[in-house]
Amino acid sequence: MSSLQVALAIAGGLALAAVVGHSTWSNRKNRPKQADPLPASQQPTEPGFAEPGFDRPDTEKEIDDAPLTPVQNLLPTQDALIDALAPIELQGQVSGDAALAALPPTRRIGTKQFTVEGVNADTGEWEPLRLGQRYSAFQAGIQLANRMGALNEIEFSEFVMKTQAFADAVGGDVEFPDMLQEVARARELDQFASEHDAQLSFTLRARQLAWSPGYVQQNALRLGFVPGAIPGRMVIPAAEVGLAPMLSLLFDSQAALAEDPNQTPIRSLTLTLDVPQIERSQQPFLRMCQVANELAAAMEGLITDDNGHALSDAALQTIDRDLTVIYDTLEQRDLAAGSLQARRLFS
Repeated sequence: MSSLQVALAIAGGLALAAVVGHSTWSNRKNRPKQADPLPASQQPTEPGFAEPGFDRPDTEKEIDDAPLTPVQNLLPTQDALIDALAPIELQGQVSGDAALAALPPTRRIGTKQFTVEGVNADTGEWEPLRLGQRYSAFQAGIQLANRMGALNEIEFSEFVMKTQAFADAVGGDVEFPDMLQEVARARELDQFASEHDAQLSFTLRARQLAWSPGYVQQNALRLGFVPGAIPGRMVIPAAEVGLAPMLSLLFDSQAALAEDPNQTPIRSLTLTLDVPQIERSQQPFLRMCQVANELAAAMEGLITDDNGHALSDAALQTIDRDLTVIYDTLEQRDLAAGSLQARRLFS
């Protein structure tokens, strides 16, 4: 081989190495940000547990499905403020076993909650029906409104039929409220709820490099989030089991389920707050702002509204003032945020 051929071969090799090196550098530069490696003492041992939190127990579902405590079981849910109620008088006492057996198979009428509660013969207190107890009176109720809309005439008619069937089965006499009045009350309540149903959301957008699902989860876990029931959702649980989460963090569910999540880019996250579900005393909006700022600082992100506009301090102050008005109005209506009535109405 001549010296010219050797020189050309060397030049070609160097050019190829340069191309490969540039390609590798570009891939690394554009690769989504990755989670920091866990210390050896914290390395997962179960197979398939490469992404932090993805194969952990479904914390949010465990919260939702957790059995009620004895105290929670004894909390009446009916309220004349948000339910149409039909009292059922009895000649004697009826066992909880017989009453439960007489209930319809479903506790829903259309999109509304149907409930029956009784006066415990021993305590004299209203409570949800329980086995092993005896009751001296019952009351059936149907919710007037929720986020699916107001109670209508068809749903009220079905409520009458189901309640009458229950009353006949337990030997009781039922008195129904006027349908037109209750439907009108339902529409008014639904109108009020729709005007005061605040569900806030911030968007966190990547300024430069995208994020991998593991990177998102690792930063969220540090702020108290846990994996939710749905892929691509994390939550800060409520202080009390069974209640709605304080905050939710959402990202692309397809990215969460990707075969190679390390190579799946996420460019935006959504942080949400369901205002009527969380008590005002917990200062959920303040917590939301703190979490958003900490995530933005840690992940090099920009906090924006739904339209992609950066949220200024002035905009946040305006939102805070608007929330104060909503909180005050709900309290004046005896529907304080986080109360049982508010949680039922705004669901």
